[in-house]
Amino acid sequence: MMSDQKTIKLVVAEGVASIWLARPKHNVLNIGTMNELNQVLESLKNDISLKCVVIFGEGPSWCAGVEVGDHKPDMVHDMIASFNRIFQLIDELTVPTIAAVQGACLGGGMEVAIACDMVIASQQAVFGQPEVKLGFFPPYAAIRLPALVGPAKAIEICTTGRRFNADEALALGMISRSVPHDQFETAVNKLVSEIKSSSPLILRLNKLAVKKHLGMDFDKALAGVSDLFLNTLMKTEDTLEGIASFDEKRKPVWKNI
Repeated sequence: MMSDQKTIKLVVAEGVASIWLARPKHNVLNIGTMNELNQVLESLKNDISLKCVVIFGEGPSWCAGVEVGDHKPDMVHDMIASFNRIFQLIDELTVPTIAAVQGACLGGGMEVAIACDMVIASQQAVFGQPEVKLGFFPPYAAIRLPALVGPAKAIEICTTGRRFNADEALALGMISRSVPHDQFETAVNKLVSEIKSSSPLILRLNKLAVKKHLGMDFDKALAGVSDLFLNTLMKTEDTLEGIASFDEKRKPVWKNI
């Protein structure tokens, strides 16, 4: 399946939804682009054949932020509503989400990237929340960054507006992988390929096992994840197929049920 809008492109093939931010020259998000991205994310939300969603940026930047003009008082309510919807929809996706970041990833762009489950970055990428320099704070980053890097580093990132290269972002815990630029495409393809080899249903259950038990009391979390394993996972045909394929020394044939 292919979908071409003005500033967002979508290709769905072999269980992988590839989304491109495509608003020249730096993929800055205005309200129109955010609404297009939300339409694409909405279209993927209930697709049980998906195995993962990957968000790319066309051109030199991944996304250099949100259009400053859309922050003006007569537009800011619409802007925040569209912006927040991106994070709600990414959060509702039940398969792994990957931001594949090849260049500048700043402000609202960095917020969209860190909303994904994984961020794989070229060493030419740069990350930062420079909003403070223009008299703003990054709303989503304010709640997401503490979970990734801790509150002290989150405050440092938001109040200095400093830019971080990919290796620094990796060391902080903002991203999951940093690779040399000439290996970026290969690394993204390898990551996607690793995910693609599994059942869509089992991928969803793996992600659910992590997300459903975040912040829970340990005993409650352990009971919950054990219940999910015994009473949901073990009753799927794909788990039984996985066991059979191991015994029979062959590749599994997934049914997604």
